[in-house]
Amino acid sequence: MLKPGATIGILGGGQLGRMVASAAARLGFDAHIYTDEEDSPASRVAARTTVASFDDEAALANFAAVVDVVTTEFENVPAHSAEALVASGALVRPGANALAIAQDRVLEKRFLNEAGVATTPYAAIESLGDLEAALQGVTPPAILKTRRMGYDGKGQARLASTDDATPAWEAIGAQPAILEAMVPFEREISVIAARGADGSFAAFDPPDNTHESGILRVSRAPSTLPPHILEDAIAATRRVADALDYVGVLTVEFFVLRDGRLLANEMAPRVHNSGHWTEAACVTSQFEQHVRAIAGWPLGPTDRFARAEMHNLIGADMDDVPALIADPDVRLTLYGKRETRDGRKMGHFTRLVR
Repeated sequence: MLKPGATIGILGGGQLGRMVASAAARLGFDAHIYTDEEDSPASRVAARTTVASFDDEAALANFAAVVDVVTTEFENVPAHSAEALVASGALVRPGANALAIAQDRVLEKRFLNEAGVATTPYAAIESLGDLEAALQGVTPPAILKTRRMGYDGKGQARLASTDDATPAWEAIGAQPAILEAMVPFEREISVIAARGADGSFAAFDPPDNTHESGILRVSRAPSTLPPHILEDAIAATRRVADALDYVGVLTVEFFVLRDGRLLANEMAPRVHNSGHWTEAACVTSQFEQHVRAIAGWPLGPTDRFARAEMHNLIGADMDDVPALIADPDVRLTLYGKRETRDGRKMGHFTRLVR
């Protein structure tokens, strides 16, 4: 167990790092941010920041020498950066293996299937010829996604028919990809859970999630699905966490089909947008839970004391801030980003539903 006063290193300087750093500070830890971005949101609430490339081995070694544990705030931190930190003697939680799997959509699907978690039918794509051949088995409608890096709807193209193969391939930049069948799902849910270093496991109530243009808009907790479906989703998430020997908060997103079957969409080895409501409606937030796990502390209770709706504030939604501040049922969190842009997550608010 890390003692209060220890330093938690966070790879990445975005809003998730900012919220993890704030939770760490409340528990008596210092946060040290490692980011390639000047004036990052997380750096402004942390005790210390290193600004350097994620490929800078000397900077990573220096970082490893002054922190007691290292975690990541987004899954696209290069896995080799985590490996370099381990080689320098750092304790990295979750491990580099979880990052490597989550960063490659094909590896991710294979891993989920090997862990006994069903996914949509898919095919690995390396060329236009691969795509044309795969469309004979993964029949449209389908979606083509880059194997790496894409998020919030970026790096994706939909195919309504086999005639869309060439424009879809060109739309994603003709790079390694995954073709996924589009399934007629009833809704999307996510399981936000934590696994401790001792193998303990605790999950929050899964929320129903609504997306627009590939970006999460609203999470409503708890989901209104029957309890047995939610229990199956939590059990599947635990299998994933155990298979990874995971430490920290892990999120698995699921499609729920009309017959109640669950298909895993993707996993995120970090705190997650769809779990932001836990800060307002649970005994322990996902951010505190992550800090507890990586510090070797006992996991906190995940009891929910109110129904909640979490809404993302995206771009011009910032115009709503004055009204939200005045609403007694709203808990507002802004990310400290200097510039507002269309499609950019600027903050979120959680409304407690009485």
